[in-house]
Amino acid sequence: MAPTGATAYVTPAVSSSPAVVLRGLTKSFPKQRGWRAMFSGKARESVRALTDVSCEVRAGEFFGLLGENGAGKTTLFKILATLVTPDSGSAVVGGHDVSKEPSHVRELLAPVIADERSLHWRLSGLENMRLFAALHGLRGAQATRRIEELLALVNLVEAADRLVSGYSSGMKQRLLVARTLLARPSVLLLDEPTRSLDPISARSFRQFLREDVALAQGCTVLLATHNAEEAFELCDRVGVLHRGRLVATGATPELAREVGEDRFAIWIRPADQAAIDTLAARGVMREVKVAEPDAEGWSRIECDLRGGLDGAAEAIAFFSLRGVSVARCEPVKLSLADLLERVLARHANA
Repeated sequence: MAPTGATAYVTPAVSSSPAVVLRGLTKSFPKQRGWRAMFSGKARESVRALTDVSCEVRAGEFFGLLGENGAGKTTLFKILATLVTPDSGSAVVGGHDVSKEPSHVRELLAPVIADERSLHWRLSGLENMRLFAALHGLRGAQATRRIEELLALVNLVEAADRLVSGYSSGMKQRLLVARTLLARPSVLLLDEPTRSLDPISARSFRQFLREDVALAQGCTVLLATHNAEEAFELCDRVGVLHRGRLVATGATPELAREVGEDRFAIWIRPADQAAIDTLAARGVMREVKVAEPDAEGWSRIECDLRGGLDGAAEAIAFFSLRGVSVARCEPVKLSLADLLERVLARHANA
């Protein structure tokens, strides 16, 4: 079941065999320093980007890496793309170690570079595709068939002869995906692919990624994002990165419930503290926050409700029996900061 409020996407077939295997992956970078420090004679300090990251991503899976900026998502993707070598541990893609067999890995895995500037804006969409097809060694009828197939996939057939400079951000993102798919990769890396899109375009693009790329093309997709809604809406499983450590991994519905799927806001009048205390004592409400009444006497309660919607129904029925009016009851979407706080609290208490 998808998290509350999420779009219901078709679930792609997921294999039991792993497409990507990470074992104890660790990476540090030299810390940047000014010119005075360069001549101070002191040893150069390092910054740890990843620490002992281990997980598996199954073939055909849509796997999300969720974390704030600087959590290590991009470093992990660069290692998988064979652009950076880990200090210790291993990363294996399709049975090939990224450090020992980089050429084999590059045949299987491709990063979708979300930077629109990597497209040639003074060429048409079709000309961009022909150029990159040639770079991949595709020519003649084979290239033509593949380009036509991909332009149809990303819904850019009618815009194929237009200059890319006239494309919207969403069209450019779809063209970038089509360009990446020219080489028929089995694993795609998506690093914050919707960051330049407005909310409506972002939702449409997520649906395209899920249904037309992951499902229709049969790709294994790794998505890096700091958007909790995007991760929970789109991915089969989610891993939470915090300061280079993978602090939680789980199936999307279970992880969403664990870190806030059962968080609700309820507006009541009057604020019957005795009723709230009774529901808390029964375990129906947890982590309760009650705001001061507004000008019309309505108080907003934010709390975890046992059983989600079942708990909401129980709380509303109890308030009604007490003569308390309930105006609204709705799920609360946690910010990334709140989500990380909850994950880390559970991690510390485990």
